[in-house]
Amino acid sequence: MRTLKLGTSGLDVPVIAVGCMRLDTLEKPEAERFLRSALDAGANFFDHADIYGRGRCEEIFADALGMNPSVREGLILQSKCGIRQDRGTFDFSREHILASVDGILRRLRTDYLDVLLLHRPDALVEPEEVAEAFDQLESSGRVRHFGVSNQHPRQIELLKRYVRQPIVANQLQLSITNATMIKSGINVNMENDAAVDRDGYVLDYCRLHDITVQPWSPFQYGFFEGVFLDNPKFPELNAQIDEVAAAHGVSNTTVAIAWLLRHPARMQPVTGTMNVERLRDCIRASEVTLTREEWYAIYRAAGNVLP
Repeated sequence: MRTLKLGTSGLDVPVIAVGCMRLDTLEKPEAERFLRSALDAGANFFDHADIYGRGRCEEIFADALGMNPSVREGLILQSKCGIRQDRGTFDFSREHILASVDGILRRLRTDYLDVLLLHRPDALVEPEEVAEAFDQLESSGRVRHFGVSNQHPRQIELLKRYVRQPIVANQLQLSITNATMIKSGINVNMENDAAVDRDGYVLDYCRLHDITVQPWSPFQYGFFEGVFLDNPKFPELNAQIDEVAAAHGVSNTTVAIAWLLRHPARMQPVTGTMNVERLRDCIRASEVTLTREEWYAIYRAAGNVLP
């Protein structure tokens, strides 16, 4: 598996992160097979969140791998906190961050997280409290690196004014059909919808500040409306993806991930599948490099018009 540096952390991580949001849909033997298959393929970076399965996904993960110090040594674990499902709010308070991490570590049966992300923006965030929480988590060894998800540049800048630790990752929704952060950069100074800056040019910002973009839902269109692959709603796009897949001797799944990896931002897509073969197809994308012509052909086939 090809690797990249995660932001300024110094961590060498696989270019594909294994998302664990749906791990609670598997029985224990299935979970064991899935996770072992990932590790056998060199995919040892696992993305969690305290809300996935209301904590069950982290418990299943630790149980399926038989978590112990020797197992933990070979893993890179990332989790997220800040969404309060029990209250229908977001919460970046010091108390909630610290309590959430304690729960995550207990469920994962580990003493530390490699990476902790703040899960979506909290409108009531007090960055001084976040800074206190990060300092306490770092000094105690419970978290080694920190990042955010779904935050635009000004939110990150506000956080950085108080937080000492580097922000190493920003997890953002991005796929071939959800590529507004790419479209706005292409349609600069144009009088069309694609030119609308919806996120503060977050892609360029992350590149400028060495923050790794982690695309989530790389196969989804809309907001969890379904996958675009083999979907009759996207005939032109699928025809183009299939053509590129045939040229490289890989699956359409591989091409969809390879399209993200071709971008020079050096992204780390987060998979969501619980299917072993589909995960292997995702991982195979690390070995495929699309040409510039193939990348743009897929971009246009998704309905994007070049100015």
